Amino acid sequence: MSMSRTSRTKERLVVIGGDAAGMSAASQARRLKGPDALEIVAFERGHFTSYSACGIPYWVGGDVAEREQLIARTPEEHRARDIDLRIRTEVMEIDVEGARVRSRDLASGAESWTPYDKLVIATGARPIRPQLPGVDAPGVHGVQTLDDGQALLDTLAATQGRRAVVVGAGYIGVEMAEALIKRGYEVTVVNRSKEPMATLDPDMGALVHKAMEGLGITMVNDAEVTELPTGDDGRVRAVATADAEYPADVVVLGVGVRPETTLAKAAGLPLGEHHGLLTDLSMRVRGHENIWAGGDCVEVLDLVSGSERHIPLGTHANKHGQVVGANVGGGYATFPGVVGTAVSKVCDLEIARTGLREKDARRVGLQFEAVTVESTSRAGYYPGADPMTVKMLAERRTGRLLGVQIVGGEGAGKRVDIAAVALTAGMTVEQMTALDLGYAPPFSPVWDPILVAARKAVAAVRAHGV
Repeated sequence: MSMSRTSRTKERLVVIGGDAAGMSAASQARRLKGPDALEIVAFERGHFTSYSACGIPYWVGGDVAEREQLIARTPEEHRARDIDLRIRTEVMEIDVEGARVRSRDLASGAESWTPYDKLVIATGARPIRPQLPGVDAPGVHGVQTLDDGQALLDTLAATQGRRAVVVGAGYIGVEMAEALIKRGYEVTVVNRSKEPMATLDPDMGALVHKAMEGLGITMVNDAEVTELPTGDDGRVRAVATADAEYPADVVVLGVGVRPETTLAKAAGLPLGEHHGLLTDLSMRVRGHENIWAGGDCVEVLDLVSGSERHIPLGTHANKHGQVVGANVGGGYATFPGVVGTAVSKVCDLEIARTGLREKDARRVGLQFEAVTVESTSRAGYYPGADPMTVKMLAERRTGRLLGVQIVGGEGAGKRVDIAAVALTAGMTVEQMTALDLGYAPPFSPVWDPILVAARKAVAAVRAHGV
């Protein structure tokens, strides 16, 4: 039985989750408070800690040679910093009233209670597994953790056939499709949306569609999966829709993730519209003085729309962890919100977005103008100038920037950061036209594509009487 709160001589922090948010919080708290002032116990149900889940598709595709390259800090390294990290140990219950958690050692099955003075919930997100016949058959994989990635690679190594079907065409689905092409598989992507990358508007997603087909990927859009048929051996053999059946030796689910808040919900902690934990600006769980949360299990404020969103990204998780650790460790920090910036790639095509899509703006009642421009990543006469498409949304009456989407060649993706800063600052598209951006022919046309789009957006806004 663990020592009670009253008999302990120093404060105890318990962390649930050993990846970006959880271990960033633990490490930051340890930097601020030494082991004599703060005991830290962290639970992780998997085998790995502090790793890059975003890098898994590149490991599967062979761009990253070794799994260990994705691990920023091992359990042993955390323990060397006086963090009692317990891997392969799953927290089964949070007792808020008693300020304790119940955990189970997954190897032995032994359970125990651990009291806490302060609790950090960093349980991440779980892949959505549609409730379909055959979804739990061997050969069907979600890809969220390093354990998941290893399981998929083990299946690929043991599978004789070379046909893969990816269900879903979001970031993970698109990246996994390319990874499987690199592995020599025939790849079909079955997608319920009109175009791949539903985080983009369909007109921009169509550009991604074209690039995926150029890689040899078969795209099936506007298709709802109804079943994952299995063979006599029980393994998955196909992905079925209402209209067709696509043979598969391996299936990868890329239909998105949900906040992993099963424990939090059972404990009565506040959840938002997207089932993520709700926190204040200090990442403290609302209504609970000694409980914090961060990473993919929380909802965050969208600074553009003013509503709460669930955006599972490692960038946010690490920032959350830093904020949580600072506050738990006796300092002060806040996380004001996000603008929804993300970037990805398909082969040499870079894909980026920030702010609101058209349907996001309509959903929150904003009137807007949308403009699209074609440009190049460098001066047109300079070698290697790749085409680039930029779409920009501006609020109709105010001219406030609402969102930017970019699809193009090398040098396109990270231009979205210009728009992310402008969104965070609340700039208008007219103010953006005066931005003093870096120029030289190897890097940009004399009018950067972002500025060309801003100028066109200004004209569209003015045409409506602003």
